[in-house]
Formats: sequence, C-alpha cells, structure tokens
Amino acid sequence: MSSAYLHTPAVHVIARSELSDIDIPPAEVIALVEDAYRSFAEGASRCPTKIMMPLPEPERDAVSYTMLGYDGAIEQVGFKTSYRQGSESAEKYYTTISLYDDTTGLPSVFMDCHRVGASRTPATTAIIAKHCAREGARSALMIGTGAQGLNTLPYLLTALPQLETLRLFGTHPDGIAASHETLARYFPDRRIEMVDDVPDAVGRSDIVVVASGRAAHPKVRTSWLPPGGLLVSVASKGLEAGALHEADYAIATSEGQLGVTGKRLAGPDGIARIDAELPDIVAGRKPGRRSAEDRVFAFSSGMIITDIPVAHALATRAISAGRGRRIELWT
Repeated sequence: MSSAYLHTPAVHVIARSELSDIDIPPAEVIALVEDAYRSFAEGASRCPTKIMMPLPEPERDAVSYTMLGYDGAIEQVGFKTSYRQGSESAEKYYTTISLYDDTTGLPSVFMDCHRVGASRTPATTAIIAKHCAREGARSALMIGTGAQGLNTLPYLLTALPQLETLRLFGTHPDGIAASHETLARYFPDRRIEMVDDVPDAVGRSDIVVVASGRAAHPKVRTSWLPPGGLLVSVASKGLEAGALHEADYAIATSEGQLGVTGKRLAGPDGIARIDAELPDIVAGRKPGRRSAEDRVFAFSSGMIITDIPVAHALATRAISAGRGRRIELWT
C-alpha cells in the first residue's frame, strides 16, 4: 500500500462493487498465493487455525468464522470474518478482511472479501494441481458453478497449460454461462465439455475439483478416480465422507483447519489424518504424491495467509483507481 495513504490512523473502506472490475491475471494471483505458502513454510508468516462457530438455530443453516494471520512477505496483518446463512445460495454470505501495515503500525484497508476468495481459492486449486497431479495429466473436471469454482478452469490451464480436455458439471444456468464466459476471457480458443454423469466423468479425468454445495449429483468418491488421479475438495458438501480414507495419499492446505471445517472426513477415532500439508509441498519438504499410480485426495480450506496478499493487491489497484473512501475511526 502506498505510504501516501498511511500518514494517519484511518482505514480505507472498499466495497464489493468497487472491486468487481479490478483485474489481476491468474498467473499473478497464483504467484502471490504460492509465495504466501512458501513464506509460511519457511516460518516468516503466521496463521493460527481458524475459529468456526455454527449457529444454534438449525433451520437457518448458519455458520460464522474468523481468521487472523500475518504475511511476512509483505509485512501485513489480516483479520477475516465471514457469516453465511444457508448453503444453497450466496445471497446471504458476507465476508470482510481488514489489513494492518506492520512496518508502520497503522491500519490500511477494510474491504469486502468475496472477490479475494474467488481469486485465491482457484489459485490454491491450481497450485495443488501443479504439485500433486500426475505427470502428463491431460484432463480436468470442475464440479460446481458457484463463486468458489467460477475461475477454476482458467487458473488450472494457467498452471498446467498441457491440459487438453476441460469438463464441467453444473445445474445453475447463470453459473454455467459465467463459467464459459470466464474461460473465454482468458483462453478464447478453449472450450468446455459439459457432462451429466458425474461418476463416469470422474473416472475419465486426471484432475477433479469438487466445489458443489448441496450437491445435485452422487457424492464423489476418491475410488472413482482413474489410477494417478487427483481429487481436490474445496470444502465441498458434494464429497463422500470416506473420500480421504480411500486415497493412497492425502494432503490438506492445513491439517489444523481440516480438523475444524472437515470434521466429517474424520475416521472412527474422530481424527482426519493426512500425509502432507500444501505449504511443505510447495517448499519442497514433502512430495505431492508417492507414485504415478496414487489416487491423491486434497482438502482445500482457505488460509488467511493467502487472502492477505491478494487483498493487498486488489486494494492497491482499487485505491490507485480512486475507489473507496478513507474513514478516520480513531480521531
């Protein structure tokens, strides 16, 4: 963030609409997120496990959570909060992030975090595929057309340009149309193959990403993958609870957060065990798979260390474009 905005303890507030047309190329977002994982693995960043609180009225299907972290690469502290009521629509999902500059000790921005998540989540998926897909992977299947999956195929293609076949399963016409439009914006010469038989499509795909809510498809199992396949769950309800245990090799972005947001994947002893965490894989300390034949399961749960650099990049561009407004809360 430019020092011009940090002379006084004020916060720059940026709305969702002011971020909607701020463009950051997928390759740049992937680089920011991968650097964040590497910095964390090297001990320069901090990322305590998120706090998640289900709300007591079951008919509201509501949950809230918060994350706190520090990105050592850009020396920013971040606080993220989210509240969601109902899981079938994004209509009642509200998420924000606040950034503080650790070099000056001053606040920098308070902003909507929807766009941040829609960028760093597919970047994480692409990084998982880059490090964990089998060598020579040629096909990818995206299950879901919500905000978490909209950018997945172009991000995967950016990280793995050798992919030849891109498949999509979705049930919402607007989301399907947006998925096609998003891919065409970045890769105008590529097309998406629509599928309606999920088990069959999983069995024919080297990389499968599940980001569906209350799924209108059979819950996906790791055992459906072809030998050498990779299954990435973006905290999806469209995944069979035994998917982790069916894998030959299992990873998570964070084992601690798997224990919070992925409790249903736990074994009979109540513990969800993995073989490696993504930051260690990115840093070269753990392998992305043991063999070319392994069916690999990856649980992707958002870590604020990846939100911080993406939010910082979006905010910097938005402020440079004259977006948002400064509010002096502490005067």
